[in-house]
Amino acid sequence: MRLSLLAVGQMRGTAAAPLYDDYATRIAKSGRTIGLDGLQLTEIKDHHDAPAKLHAALDAHKGFSIFLDEGGAGWTSRQMAENISHWRDTNRGDALFVIGPADGFPSDMKARADITLSLGKMTWPHMLARVMLAEQLWRAISILTAHPYHRD
Repeated sequence: MRLSLLAVGQMRGTAAAPLYDDYATRIAKSGRTIGLDGLQLTEIKDHHDAPAKLHAALDAHKGFSIFLDEGGAGWTSRQMAENISHWRDTNRGDALFVIGPADGFPSDMKARADITLSLGKMTWPHMLARVMLAEQLWRAISILTAHPYHRD
């Protein structure tokens, strides 16, 4: 199963980029042992045409989508691991995590989400949200591989 991240905005050159890259590398290495491909990042420039590009990317995706939105469900790290394991074991398809524009997803786009997930009730900068998501994906993989680091 492939894990992908589609995000509005570009991370290149930001302070968050090395942190994201570190977790993406961990995901690629650890995920292989349990049948998960590395985290593939696709970025869309934050311009007036970003919504159209988001729609086009969603149209092209063959799996299911998880939108990150403050109004979404709040999962524990263990719940994230359980969901990833379930998706993989039931051949649900590739998982596409989506971080939308700074003002949030338009309502017509929100309706396209298979799952809406929140990283918490606080507002986070987009670049930091990417790092937080990547860390939680790596943590879920570490739970699934019985890595001793995770604590409930």
